[in-house]
Amino acid sequence: MSPTCFTPAMIQAIRGTEPPLRRTFARVCRETRLRLGLSQERLAAAVGVSRGHIARIELGRANPSLDLVTRIASALGLEIDLVARTPVIIGARNQRDAVHARCSGYADRRLREPGWLTAREVEIVHARSHGWIDLLAFDPTSATLIVIEIKTSVHDLGEVERQIGWYERSAPGVAARFGWRPRRVVSWLLVLATDETDAFVRANRDIVARAFPRRATEMSGLVTGGTWPAVGGRGLALIDPRSRRRAWLIRCRSDGRRSPAPFVDHADAARRLAA
Repeated sequence: MSPTCFTPAMIQAIRGTEPPLRRTFARVCRETRLRLGLSQERLAAAVGVSRGHIARIELGRANPSLDLVTRIASALGLEIDLVARTPVIIGARNQRDAVHARCSGYADRRLREPGWLTAREVEIVHARSHGWIDLLAFDPTSATLIVIEIKTSVHDLGEVERQIGWYERSAPGVAARFGWRPRRVVSWLLVLATDETDAFVRANRDIVARAFPRRATEMSGLVTGGTWPAVGGRGLALIDPRSRRRAWLIRCRSDGRRSPAPFVDHADAARRLAA
């Protein structure tokens, strides 16, 4: 979904909220006019509108154009600065390259095979934060919801944890859009299987173990109808979008995998998957 698209909830929130900028200008306009000893009639004549329009502006009921706001500010000797802050976008869209798309589609397909319900690129919005959950998977039998973040590489584990944490908090409400009623929410980080990823996990073994204590074997068990440890914890596994193996969730080398990674890094995967 394009960042310029608005969900029904966003549109309702925008329409149902009185702009704070309008309220602020209404208050400042009235207070400054009174301090200067100007009547609404004199101010209206100075800026070329009716007295009634000035009254509506000061009550916050009018929606003056920027041109009129500028004229009023000039007449009252106001200095106005318009500050625009961009939203906080979680999960940069530039990650959605061809390799990421292959990994996302692959995980989606492998989860649907045993009967999980899935949704990809699920948009979530909260205040100024805007993000997309790569993949949601729901098992109606166990009422388990898996929040899945897919990466082609990992360089900042703390950023990934914060991102997944937000998705976890938003997941139950997001699941309701699809009519899902989860009793348990599980989070997974699926990373493209590369030498680069293995090296990162090995170099940060202790931190990774605390942040993502569950690994491929336990995650595979959950997909095929097993139980998730009662203590919980997030899961980490690697994936190869070309693999047709039944055990499609791959262990890291530090977890005991002996075979080499199928790719060197993201660039290698892009070349080979394109070929």
